[in-house]
Amino acid sequence: QVQLVESGGGLVQAGASLRLSCVASGRTFSSYAMGWFRQAPGKEREFVAAISWRGKTTYSADAVKGRFTISVDNANSTVYLQMNSLKSEDAAVYYCAAVIGGIPRLELYEYDYWGQGTQVTVSS
Repeated sequence: QVQLVESGGGLVQAGASLRLSCVASGRTFSSYAMGWFRQAPGKEREFVAAISWRGKTTYSADAVKGRFTISVDNANSTVYLQMNSLKSEDAAVYYCAAVIGGIPRLELYEYDYWGQGTQVTVSS
């Protein structure tokens, strides 16, 4: 089994930054890809960013390109999402996910494991 625990969410003003963390445990992660998704009230869960475990390949949603950066710390089995220039529309519960295999995925149904989520609230 794989356990994913997110942290770093909170309440910030528009224009501020946050860094989300996702610590993975339970199995070795040399062949996993990781992703971040988010879900706002009344909306479907949507893709934000994904990364191969060694960090060589990344993908980001158009809505966050240039503002959000996904990265990985293999030594600590942690994936980060650096979020800059936050907007009110970025407010959501952010979920970390893992998928077996090295290629980052963009679709939530492709992921095998999920964290419990961390809330991000942006005040305007």
